[in-house]
Amino acid sequence: MASAPAHSLGDAVRDILHTRYGAAEAEVLLADYRSRSLEPVLHPGSGGHPVPSSPAGTAFAQQRTVVDGDFHHLPISVRGDRLGVLRLRWAGTPPGDLELAELTELAARVGQALVAAEVVTDRFRRARRTERLTLAAEMQWDLLPGRGLDQAEFSLAGQLEPAYAVRGDNFDWSSDEEHLTIAVTNGMGESVDAALLTSLAIHALRNARRAGVELADQAALADQAIWAQHGGKQHVSTLLLQIELATGRLAVIDAGSPQIWRLRGDEVLDMRLEPQLPLGMFDSTHYLEQRFELVPGDRLMIISDGVYEARSGERSYGDELLSALLASTRDLSAAEAVRALLADLSRFGGEADPEDDAVAVCLDWRGRPS
Repeated sequence: MASAPAHSLGDAVRDILHTRYGAAEAEVLLADYRSRSLEPVLHPGSGGHPVPSSPAGTAFAQQRTVVDGDFHHLPISVRGDRLGVLRLRWAGTPPGDLELAELTELAARVGQALVAAEVVTDRFRRARRTERLTLAAEMQWDLLPGRGLDQAEFSLAGQLEPAYAVRGDNFDWSSDEEHLTIAVTNGMGESVDAALLTSLAIHALRNARRAGVELADQAALADQAIWAQHGGKQHVSTLLLQIELATGRLAVIDAGSPQIWRLRGDEVLDMRLEPQLPLGMFDSTHYLEQRFELVPGDRLMIISDGVYEARSGERSYGDELLSALLASTRDLSAAEAVRALLADLSRFGGEADPEDDAVAVCLDWRGRPS
């Protein structure tokens, strides 16, 4: 598998499963950009598998092996980033526990190989598309760090909508031995202009973060980069968070429209933060961190105004439905809570793409094991 050309990875996996394990059929299914269906790589156009209302979709949503008759469905994920499902059919005796454990490990290795392969081939990105991406959306998806991340201390998941036509909303994160840093951004403007502005903001924040400066200085340096380019004519609404992994201490900078809802036990709290100026609005803005304490079991849902300000006629999603939806998804994984939120928002809007971009990022805090 490691020696196969990147574009032939799926074929190499199929051959290994046939010759070594006796699988009669094998297919690599990848999650589409909305995470609503799983699309085949080896037989593109043969029909997707809906999430979660299919055996493959259940394996993806619940991240467990699902058996359906002669078929086994094994989730493919890398460090919590859910990529898809390995779908296998057996003509004879199904695999025993030992073989199933090997197949589970193989699915994990396929995920790692897919991440590396996507750098040099477009085959898998094409397979995941149920429709064409706009140019702005292409730019936004290439900015993402992934759609999920799991570590001992936390689980993290995010999603953009409208997935195939997103403009200015984005998210970014990075974890090291001491901190988890998250940025949720909303670049002003439309289409490619918004995507370019967001790209500038994300790269400026990454550049500052990788220089090892404090969170407030990351915001200030990104603010300077956007001001230098646009002179205050464009700005980026941004929410920055940094969590000290050893203690759960949370530092936050509210520089625009993205907001946080905290779930602790049965309580759903809209965390009203001290508003500060969006990045790039004025020259040499000074930013201040607010500090909080997370406790194990806390969930943070970070959402853009495209979610909490969404309207359908006279109804407001944020005022009428948001808190109840967050409470009802409390027992779901972070990734499924995000998917459920944006699916509910789509139903609220009549299944049409939202008029405004919508981004949701969910963090489940477990705390560092003792």
